[in-house]
Amino acid sequence: MNAMQAGFGTLEIITGCMFSDKSSTLIRKLRRGRYEKKKVAGIKPVRDSRYSVKDIASHGGTVFTAVPVTSSKDILSLAVVLEADIVGIDEGQFFDATIVDVCQTLVAMGKQVIVAGLDQDSTGRSFGPMPELMAQADIVTKVHAACTVCGSSATKSQRVVDNDAQVLVGGKEAYEARCRKHWSPKPVFVTPDSFGEQDD
Repeated sequence: MNAMQAGFGTLEIITGCMFSDKSSTLIRKLRRGRYEKKKVAGIKPVRDSRYSVKDIASHGGTVFTAVPVTSSKDILSLAVVLEADIVGIDEGQFFDATIVDVCQTLVAMGKQVIVAGLDQDSTGRSFGPMPELMAQADIVTKVHAACTVCGSSATKSQRVVDNDAQVLVGGKEAYEARCRKHWSPKPVFVTPDSFGEQDD
């Protein structure tokens, strides 16, 4: 008997650096839920409008219909209204600390909750509520990208623009995936033709 059958849901975290396939992995899981005839709710923070205002969108162009919300509390009410069996939340690092309690409440209601987000910011510090979500999770999947310098496994997000704010929403114009050897906590400036293309 699994956790869902026992009356409790599960909390799953998908984490890693920029371009590590987090959003694509989340989207695949949400699509599978639909194939299994479950009610699925996709949720994203309003501030992430890089590729789509309303969809969960990967850097590679994969999308899944979602509802943008302004706070963690909105997630709980939305999941209840939609009677969702599976609640998929993208860009978890952008939510306030209340998201941890919200996810725990949803799990206690029997929901399958999946949160994708960055575990570290570009300086290598833990990012928002992600560490606590990982600590409370039943399943944690850490995904990796390919380092733009050497091609080895990348676990760091390298900022390549002159901005030291912790939160800087961006894509290839602002970040690269890097391994430990080629990552710096300070921005590193590169020319557009320095390295190859990156996928999500």
